[in-house]
Amino acid sequence: MNEHELVYIRQDDAADNVVQGSIQKRITFAQAFRYKQTWAFAFGKFMTDGVWWFFLFWTPAYLSSVYGLNSTQSAGQIFVLYAITLLSIIGGWLPTYFVEKKGMNPYAGRMKAMLIFAFFPLLTLLAQPLGHYSVWIPVIIIGIAGAAHQSWSANIFSTVSDMFPRSAIATITGIGGMAGGIGSFLINKGSGKLFDFAKETNMKFMGFEGITSGYFIIFSICAVAYLIGWVVMKRLVPKYEPITDL
Repeated sequence: MNEHELVYIRQDDAADNVVQGSIQKRITFAQAFRYKQTWAFAFGKFMTDGVWWFFLFWTPAYLSSVYGLNSTQSAGQIFVLYAITLLSIIGGWLPTYFVEKKGMNPYAGRMKAMLIFAFFPLLTLLAQPLGHYSVWIPVIIIGIAGAAHQSWSANIFSTVSDMFPRSAIATITGIGGMAGGIGSFLINKGSGKLFDFAKETNMKFMGFEGITSGYFIIFSICAVAYLIGWVVMKRLVPKYEPITDL
């Protein structure tokens, strides 16, 4: 940590913890929802947390349903998938580059980095169409999408500390975590229902049949979730607007 970073971390110490010798009040949930920054963070989490948990939970079932691989046979693919997610270390470097080298403020740097990361999940649109060539293609694509998610996730959490004083960070983060949990529940529950329906009715969609059509639909949702999340966040908080009235 350099001196500039330490000053940035401690910049709200006096105002955040002590006001004229008394402990500052913590933000309430009612107060938190008055700020568009809260809604931006919560929506970003709602749209994207479920993508990670979908891939985490459903990939083994996908390899089994579509490619006939049991848990032992797919161990190599799962290992490679998780190894690829280590690329997410770029998530910490890229916004730092924008801030230190390009002179952007922290929020602008993170949002620009998040926009770049938001494009990588679009590759999941190709997972099903190219999957008939080799099972490794969707595995690699899902791994890249997972790495992009972790990079996105690291930065979306930091947007809270960019905007809110430290006394409010835990509350805002908790609200976002709740929104992400709701989004995760919806996509995983919905996926299960869709896959059952697609299999039972031999549903046809965009050239796919049966359960493969269901996976294509969910992959398509996962592909665009980050861009939708980013656009809404940017609309709600277009520029760096730290909260100063807490």
